[in-house]
Amino acid sequence: MKLATKHFRRDQVLGEGGFGIVYKGVIDEQVRPGYKTSYVAIKELDPEGLQGDREWLAEMNYLGQLRHPNLVKLIGYCCEDEHRLLVYEYMASGSLEKHLFPRMCATLTWSRRMKVALDAARGLAFLHGAEMPVIYRDFKTSNILLDADFNAKLSDFGLAKDGPIGDQTHVSTRVLGTYGYAAPEYVMTGHLTSRSDIYAFGVVLLEMLIGRRAIDKTRPSREYNLVEWARPLLTHDKKLFKILDPRLEGQYSSKIVVKVASLAYQCLSQNPKGRPLMSQVVEILEALQPQGKDMISL
Repeated sequence: MKLATKHFRRDQVLGEGGFGIVYKGVIDEQVRPGYKTSYVAIKELDPEGLQGDREWLAEMNYLGQLRHPNLVKLIGYCCEDEHRLLVYEYMASGSLEKHLFPRMCATLTWSRRMKVALDAARGLAFLHGAEMPVIYRDFKTSNILLDADFNAKLSDFGLAKDGPIGDQTHVSTRVLGTYGYAAPEYVMTGHLTSRSDIYAFGVVLLEMLIGRRAIDKTRPSREYNLVEWARPLLTHDKKLFKILDPRLEGQYSSKIVVKVASLAYQCLSQNPKGRPLMSQVVEILEALQPQGKDMISL
C-alpha cells in the first residue's frame, strides 16, 4: 500500500472525513507482479478518528459480499497492527456533492442529474431487495461517487445496518447519519427501516432539483433547512419553477420536472408509509430519463 500511494504522500490525497484519509493509488507490476496497472482509492482509517473498527468492519463486510454496478467495488483490505486500510475502485469524477455545488460555475446538466438519480436509486433498491435486506443509513451527495463516464455508485458503508427480518417492522438503533438527510421518525425514535433511506433519497433528489444543500446556514433563516422550505412548494407548479436551479434553464421538459418534483414530495412524506418503495422509485425514474433531443444537454 505504501508503494501504491507513494508512501501516503499528501499530493495523493483524494479526500478526508471522520474515517481518516482517502488516497489515490496505483496498483501495477511493482506492487503486485502480473497485475494490470489500475488506479484505486485507498481509505486509511484514523485510529483516533470518529469512525472506529466497527465501521471499518461494517464496510468490509457489506462491500465484500455485495456486488452491483451501482455500488463501489471493494478490491481488497489490509489489517496490520493498528493499520486499517480498504482498497476500492477509483471513481475518477469524484462525488456528486463536488459537481452539484461547485466553487466554479460549471455544474451538472439536467440529463446527468436524472441519470445519477436513477443509478443511485438502483443501488438503494438492490440493498433493500437483497436476500438479507440492508439499510444504507448515510445516503447523501458526498457518498454518491461518479466514475469517468458519470455512472453513479454508492460508497461508504460504515453506517449500514441489516434490515428487519421476519415479523420485525424496524431495527432499533442509536441515531447516526447526517443532519438534514435523516428521516424524522428515525431521529425521534431510533426506529430504522428502509423507508429512512427513501427519505434521504428524497432530500438528495430535492438538492438536484433546487441546486441547494440540505442545510445551508448562509441562506435566510426560513430557508436554512431545504426540506422544510421547499417541500411545500413542490406541488405548486408556479412556485416550483421559481425555486428550480436556475443553472438548468432550457434543459428540461416542464412536464418531466413536475413529475420529478412529485416523486421528491412523496419520498419526503412525514409518514414513512406514504413514501414509495425504492423499486417503485426506480421504475418512475426509468420512465423519466431524457430521450432523443433531450439528450443534447448531456
